[in-house]
Parts: sequence; structure tokens; C-alpha cells
Amino acid sequence: MMLLRLVIVSYLAGTAPAFVVKVSSSRATPVTLAFSTEQETDDLLKPAYEIEKIPLRIGHGFDIHRMAPLEEAGQPIVIGGVVIDHNPLKWTDAEGKYVEKGRLYETELGVVAHSDGDVIYHSIVDAIFGALTLPDIGQVFQDTDPRWKGCDSSKFMEHAFEVMKGYGYKIGNIDVTLILERPKVASFKPKMKENIVKLLNTSPGRVNIKARTHERVDSIGELRSLSCHVVATLELL
Repeated sequence: MMLLRLVIVSYLAGTAPAFVVKVSSSRATPVTLAFSTEQETDDLLKPAYEIEKIPLRIGHGFDIHRMAPLEEAGQPIVIGGVVIDHNPLKWTDAEGKYVEKGRLYETELGVVAHSDGDVIYHSIVDAIFGALTLPDIGQVFQDTDPRWKGCDSSKFMEHAFEVMKGYGYKIGNIDVTLILERPKVASFKPKMKENIVKLLNTSPGRVNIKARTHERVDSIGELRSLSCHVVATLELL
């Protein structure tokens, strides 16, 4: 039986935990993953059942994060690996921290998150894991783990790509729907797409990014949060 042994060095949050993916060329033999990280993480990405080599897999990912004044969030808005620079916006102060409760407060915004809070990258990782019948990103990269504090989410994308490749798949296509009221992101979308294409070793014709507002409805419409949906298909290598 021929085995392809792929050694991956992950630089997540600067800790560089090395792990190995062994992929069998036989479709009857499950993929095995051997990590030098915690056993729980190993078990999550190495299910007891076989991840069958079916021709096409489909996954859905979703993420949502709070937005708050930049001084409170402690980090900027990062979407698709792009820092979203913007002028002060009218944010609804639902808790009355800065102005009377429910009134508008003009401020630059940031994302409240354990990592950098990149909703597109998190949703894509979730979609890839979902397509492979693996646990969600929150289980693999827990928000209570200090290793991921302030982590650049491109590291999660790199990890998901290697896991996907280790199981014998590549990106079929990715369809992103970003939902936020403000700031406007149309001018940033080409760079977001470029980043995704590069990180997942795919082509521009396989990645699409759409953005829409929430029609001033609920926390997204009040600029207190942003969210993202991703549908991804995976094809056999």
C-alpha cells in the first residue's frame, strides 16, 4: 500500500506545533492524523469513522462577531485578511457606555474577538471542516486557548487547507456572503479574494465574495455586529 506522508509545520500564534498527516492512496483505508499537540485536538480531526473519498463534498460555514468602539475592541476590523480602514461611524450604544442608552455614538469600530475576528476566514474554515464531517472551528481553535489570542486567522486557513489536502481534496468553489451595515467594503473585496485564492491554492474563478447590509435590522443593522455565511465545495485531488 502506497502512503503519502505529508509533514506540516504550523505556525499558529507563533507556537509552531508540528503535526503529520498520513494519507493512504487506497480509498478503503481511512486517513490518519498524528499531532504533536493536545490529544483532544488530535481526536477531533481523526474521527473513528472513514471519511470516504466521494467525488464532491459540500460544507457551510457561519460566523458572527460583535463590533464596538476601537478603544474597547482593542483591534481593528479585519475581513478576508484585509484591515478595513474607515471614517467614524454612527454606532448604536445599546448599553449606554458612551452616550445615553440606545443613542448613536460616532466612532471608529473594531471587532471583539479572541483571535483577530475575521468572519470570512472563520466561515471558510468552518465550511471546509464541515464538508469533511469534522468538528467546527470553535472546537478545534477554542476561544479559551491562550495560543489563539489575537491570532492572525490566515493561520487557521493554512491549517484547514493542509487538513483538506491531507484527506485528498481541493477547493471546488467558495461562495461568501458577508453581512454588515457599515463600513462599506466594495473597494476591499478584490484584495479579500486575492488572499483567499492564495491561501487555499485555488483560482479566482472558484472564489466569489458578496456583501450586503442588514437593512438596519437588529445588532448588525445597528453596527454592533457583523456576520458571514460561506458555502464551499471540495473536489478530489
